[in-house]
Amino acid sequence: MKFSIEGDSLPVVICQLDNGETMITESGAMSWMSANMNMETTSGGIGKMFGRALSGESLFLNRYTAMNGEGLIAFSSSFPGSIKPYQIAPGQALIVQKTAFLAGTEGIELSTYMQRKLSTGLVGGEGFIMQKITGNGVVFLEFDGYVKEYDLQPGQEMIIDTGYLAAMTESCSMEIRTVKGIKNKLLGGEGFFNTVVRGPGRIWIQSMPVYQVASVISPYIPTGK
Repeated sequence: MKFSIEGDSLPVVICQLDNGETMITESGAMSWMSANMNMETTSGGIGKMFGRALSGESLFLNRYTAMNGEGLIAFSSSFPGSIKPYQIAPGQALIVQKTAFLAGTEGIELSTYMQRKLSTGLVGGEGFIMQKITGNGVVFLEFDGYVKEYDLQPGQEMIIDTGYLAAMTESCSMEIRTVKGIKNKLLGGEGFFNTVVRGPGRIWIQSMPVYQVASVISPYIPTGK
């Protein structure tokens, strides 16, 4: 599979598949494709359907296979931001926000990732349930806005405003800490909680979470009477 990522703030990944090669994606993610691409909708089993329902994702996945020669298929970002490719291999799982998965080659496995600490899920902007990506292949992830990557050393911590953590390697751990001081909580404008990620591992931080954009523009949206 060959691919190119084009566009600036509204990117699209265009994939060139060899004959018989397959890609998987959430339902509705395909933007355009050549006529010889065959689509098959699958649930992946009751257990996987249940997990996707919990994480807020579509209950079904689509499989696109190039038939009778090379095929072309494109997947577009659903929000201004970035599309990033990552190689997944055994023992190198990624934990990502619920909306990050865009598409992947056959061999990629999606599952539900439950936070170990209940409080982390209840108050963390990343949510109690995230997605875990395992297997062997290439995965394309979409993030909100610009993405900054950091490699954390063992025990090194990064404090992140709730909602800005886009992804992390499975070797990282995450917890929620309350902002210190009543004045800071009430007047600081940063909320009551921060996300703290501890290494070793790599993290991806996004600059423009959808919820943040929604909160900024909501005062300007007229309400019906």
